[in-house]
Amino acid sequence: MNIEQSFADGVSEPMNEFEAEERRADRRRRFIIVGVVVGALAVLAAYFMFQGGAGENAGAAGGEGGPARVLPTVTVIVPGSEAISNTISASGTLAARREMPVGVAGEGGQIARVLVDAGDWVGAGQVLATIESSVQSQQVNSAAAQVEVARSDLALAQAELDRAMQLVARGFISQADIDRKTATRDAARARVNVAGAQLNELRARAGRLAIRAPAAGLVLERNAEPGQVVSAGSGALFVLARGGEMEMNAQVSESDLTRMSIGQSATITPTGTDQTFEGQIWQLSPTIDGQSRQGTASIALSYQEGLRPGGFASAEIVSGSIDAPMLPESAVQSDARGNYVYIITPENIVERRDITIGSVGSAGITVREGLEGNERVVRSAGAFLNPGDEVIPQRQSQDDDS
Repeated sequence: MNIEQSFADGVSEPMNEFEAEERRADRRRRFIIVGVVVGALAVLAAYFMFQGGAGENAGAAGGEGGPARVLPTVTVIVPGSEAISNTISASGTLAARREMPVGVAGEGGQIARVLVDAGDWVGAGQVLATIESSVQSQQVNSAAAQVEVARSDLALAQAELDRAMQLVARGFISQADIDRKTATRDAARARVNVAGAQLNELRARAGRLAIRAPAAGLVLERNAEPGQVVSAGSGALFVLARGGEMEMNAQVSESDLTRMSIGQSATITPTGTDQTFEGQIWQLSPTIDGQSRQGTASIALSYQEGLRPGGFASAEIVSGSIDAPMLPESAVQSDARGNYVYIITPENIVERRDITIGSVGSAGITVREGLEGNERVVRSAGAFLNPGDEVIPQRQSQDDDS
């Protein structure tokens, strides 16, 4: 039969053999698609049934024979507790421990010579720069001449008094004349002393035109040049570090400051280098900044070339040892409330536990507060959990990185 007929809604329509074959192919494709979907659903249902029943801790919603609920499996560790060096990390700036600004001590004038530069070592009293002193030199010479004049007057007065003393016994000179000559001699002696004092004053003023180092140390700054006119109000012409001693002013938290003491050792690493320097805490800030809640620990350092005042550095301060758990970085999370970890209760429920961390190093993070060490702590994937979730814990050694 070459022609098939189809009836739809009581209306017959003749179809040729090609159209009939197309319709039969459509029906076969639909049957295949439906079969594939049903098979996929059956496989998925079987997977969830087997997965839901896996493990002795797997939970199921409803009664026996009800639909299975899939619980996530999480890796947990029990960190324990061990003796850990209590190291406090801090950062701050390098500076001279005792900074000495040196300026003009006298009237000032025009700088004639500058004898040192930044980075030079100087001794106590060493001349750093000189100020032109031609006027002061003439004043000193004039005062020295006045001293000689006064000494000559004193010599003459003394000679006249001596002659008068020889004549008084013969009655040629009265005692009143002797008294006048004695007073003249004494006045001449006083004028010698006054002239000598004036000479010493001018010499001292001239000596102050030489700018000297008040103590031995390292020149940090040079702010003077030949020809520059300076005075007592010109500010510091040189800045010295007494004895070359340096320090790091480390900014530490209020809680860390209470665990520090004078004499504790510290390791300093300037920014931009891997070179380290050893020092000791010599001063702790007596106050706490009201805004940052931080204090300053000043660490004394002997001068070395890698230490440059004004530079930034980090410090590792050893403040004894404590017994505390240590966790891998993947286990510790943080949010607006602070640092925390997820622990698994005996009922396999996720619970948030706030912690206070200590030192952070390559071995892990020290937990100062919040954990005893016997808890089951979620090692990783904590970001995908929420407090109250039920999970399947799988214990893993903390040292196992697999």
